[in-house]
Amino acid sequence: MTVDNEQLKRWRLILGQSAQEQLGNYGGDCGLSDDQKIMDEALAAIYDESDYGDDSGSGGKRGASLGKSAPQLAKWLGDIRCYFTEDVVAVIQNDAIERKGLTQLLFEPEVLKNVEPNIALVGAIMALKGQIPERTKETARMVVKAVADKIKRLLEQKIRQAVTGALNKKRHSPIPHVSSIDWKTTVNRNLKNYNVEHGKLIPERFYFFSRAQRSNNHTVIVDMDQSGSMAESVVYGAVTGSIFASLPALDTRVVVFDTEVVDLTEKCGDDPVDMLFGVQLGGGTDINKSVAYCEQFVTDPAKTLFIMITDLYEGGNEAQLVRRLKEMRESGVRVLCLLALSDSGIPEFDNRLAKKLSGLGIPCFGCTPNKLPELVEGALRGDDLTALAMRITASVKGS
Repeated sequence: MTVDNEQLKRWRLILGQSAQEQLGNYGGDCGLSDDQKIMDEALAAIYDESDYGDDSGSGGKRGASLGKSAPQLAKWLGDIRCYFTEDVVAVIQNDAIERKGLTQLLFEPEVLKNVEPNIALVGAIMALKGQIPERTKETARMVVKAVADKIKRLLEQKIRQAVTGALNKKRHSPIPHVSSIDWKTTVNRNLKNYNVEHGKLIPERFYFFSRAQRSNNHTVIVDMDQSGSMAESVVYGAVTGSIFASLPALDTRVVVFDTEVVDLTEKCGDDPVDMLFGVQLGGGTDINKSVAYCEQFVTDPAKTLFIMITDLYEGGNEAQLVRRLKEMRESGVRVLCLLALSDSGIPEFDNRLAKKLSGLGIPCFGCTPNKLPELVEGALRGDDLTALAMRITASVKGS
C-alpha cells in the first residue's frame, strides 16, 4: 500500500506528538518540517499541556501553556496568524480564551493589537471590560470598533434600503399621502378661498412635505437581553440599533437588560462602540421589567415595531410579561422575539415560553444578520409576522 506522506503529516498535526509513533507504523514519513513544527507548537499551546515555544521543538509530549508572558502570547498570536486562515485563527483565539482562560489576551495592549478582531472576541471584551487595565482600554476599543465597522458595512446599506422600501411603498402613486400634508402652508396659501357662507376654508391646492423632510414616521424599539449567552446577538443588535438611529424616518430606542434596565439610546449616534461599552454581559434576567420600561415609548401602536432579542429565560414575573406582550400586540404594535441574532445558531432557550408567545401571535425565532433587512422590511410593511418568520427561518435552514 502506498503511503501519502503529506496526509500522514496532516494527521500528525491534528493528533499531536503522542500520535507520531503510531502514525509511523504505517510505513511513511510523518516528520514535520520547520514550519509545521511551529504550527504544531501553536496548536499544542491551546489543545494540550506543555510549554509553548520550548526550544526542544515537538520532541516531548504534545501540550502547551502560554503562561503569563505577554511576549510569548504575542509570538503565539503572530504564529497562528502566519500559518492559518482568518476563520481558523478566530476559532483558535476563541478556544484560547474558553479552554485555557487566556484573558491575558485582553489585558496587554501589545497582545491585543495582534488579535484577529471577531464577534466572539468582542463578546469577551464586553464581559471583562471592568477588569481590562487602563493601558489596554484604547486598544480594546480599536478591536471593538473594527468588528462593529465591519458589521455596519455589511448591513447598513441593506437596512437603509429595506426601511425606505417599506415606508415608501406607495412612492409611485400619483396620489400624495395624507400624512405628508404641510397643513400650515396649505392653510396660509388658501386663506383667500375661505367660504363665508359655509364658514369653512375650501383649499384650492394642498401642499405636501417631501419624503426627505418627513421624519420619525415609525418607532423601532430594540430590547436586548445582555446575559452572557446572548453576547453575539447583542453585538449585532447594538450595531443594528445604531443604523436604525441614523435613519430620520425612524424614532429608535435601544435598551439592554439583565435584572436592571439600561437605556442606551443616547449612545447610539453613528458609532455603536460607545453603546457596546455600555453593555455589561452576565447577571440575571428580568424581561418583564424591560418590557414595562419600553411601553412608555409606544405612542402610536400601529407605527411601532418592538424587537426583543432574548433566550426567554425569565427570572422576573412571567405571567405579567405575557400579559404585557399580549396587550402590546393587541394594541397594534408589531412584536417580534429573536431568540438569536447571530451566525452561530440559536442558543438554548425557554421553549415553553416561546410556544406561549407564539400562540399569542408573537413569532419567536432565530435570525441571521443577513436576513435582518428582509425581516425589518416585512415587519414595517405590515406583512403577516408569523408567515414572515416562517419564511425567514426556512431560508436560513436552506442556506
